[in-house]
Amino acid sequence: MTDLLADLQAHFGNTYALERELGGGGMSRVFLAQETALSRPVVIKVVAAALSEGLSAERFAREMKLAARLQQANIVPVLSAGVADGIPYYTMPYVRGESLRARLAAGPPLGVTESVGILRDVARALAYAHSEGIVHRDIKPENVLLSHGTAVVTDFGIAKALTAARTQDGGQGATLTQAGGAIGTPAYMAPEQATGDTVDHRADLYSWGVMAYELLSGAHPFKQHVGSQKLIAAHITENPVAVTGIPIPLGILVMRCMEKAPSARPGSAAELLAVLDNVSTPGSSGPTAVAPPARRRWRTEALVAAAVIVAAAAIAIWTLRPGRAAPAASPAAEQSLAVLPLANLSGDKADGAGRGTGSQVRPGSGRAGDGPRGASRLCAGQHDADRDQRGRGGRARHRDGLDHP
Repeated sequence: MTDLLADLQAHFGNTYALERELGGGGMSRVFLAQETALSRPVVIKVVAAALSEGLSAERFAREMKLAARLQQANIVPVLSAGVADGIPYYTMPYVRGESLRARLAAGPPLGVTESVGILRDVARALAYAHSEGIVHRDIKPENVLLSHGTAVVTDFGIAKALTAARTQDGGQGATLTQAGGAIGTPAYMAPEQATGDTVDHRADLYSWGVMAYELLSGAHPFKQHVGSQKLIAAHITENPVAVTGIPIPLGILVMRCMEKAPSARPGSAAELLAVLDNVSTPGSSGPTAVAPPARRRWRTEALVAAAVIVAAAAIAIWTLRPGRAAPAASPAAEQSLAVLPLANLSGDKADGAGRGTGSQVRPGSGRAGDGPRGASRLCAGQHDADRDQRGRGGRARHRDGLDHP
């Protein structure tokens, strides 16, 4: 048993039976324990020594009471808080499952549907907490737990409690940002949070956007930077490339959340939910990635050439058919092959080749025994003229000498 664990056990007595240390993040060390009265597992989080120095126990307790008010399905609630031998701590229910960070590390990569489900749960937690005046300030995969198909957010209000409880030189309270520091994780920290400016709920939306980017793209938006200072500088000065291969509304939302200016981000977590509730799979919403422009012109010309070859082959087969008796010259026996204007379905405006195809197929003269005659509309303009003439109840005569209704 470590010295800290032994000290905690001595402090709690029979209230909790501490079992082992689970680890922890930058703000706390986490221990698994059994609550004796209710026979349930809980976690006891002890504020890290680097952050506990100079904290006001009274202010910390007051802020933790505010955090304990949060009761929502996607938020891990605070059960109790206090100070043990001068070290602030708080307890929470033990959530069986894994952190989102562990899930990302274990693989395989999350799909869009699963990612959207997790992000929606986190957004619900943010929407509720913000409505209660609580800003998380440290949204990241380590603080998102996955349990039975649901994502829950832990440590709501802790960063604010530590900031508000900070004292400087034993005098009046001063937040960590006022004292020249900032509580949070550099990889997910909003620019205004990193520079010590005023922080509101939109800082959480920025962190949510960074996490969403990582889930949907498979990499952090500033993965090329290593070290806290470089990451903070990237958040302040660099714009990540857009996420591709996801529904367009979702891609736009993620990039909006990562805007440098808070005023350019969505106004609330409710806006995130509105998009997430309407977003669907890439197959129906379309990806943000735009495929390289197709070379439509050569495809159109290839289709035209193929049509000409097919028409010419049909005429040749008719003409060279063995044992074919020449029919009597009469209008009724005369065979005609009509090559109509080709419709351009490729979207290429350069479809003039298709309009003139018919004029290239004219193997016969129209006399008896010449085989099928290639009759066509010579150009789009002539075709339009024919249509106008028919609209006036007349009959249009083409340059090939044929009357068409």
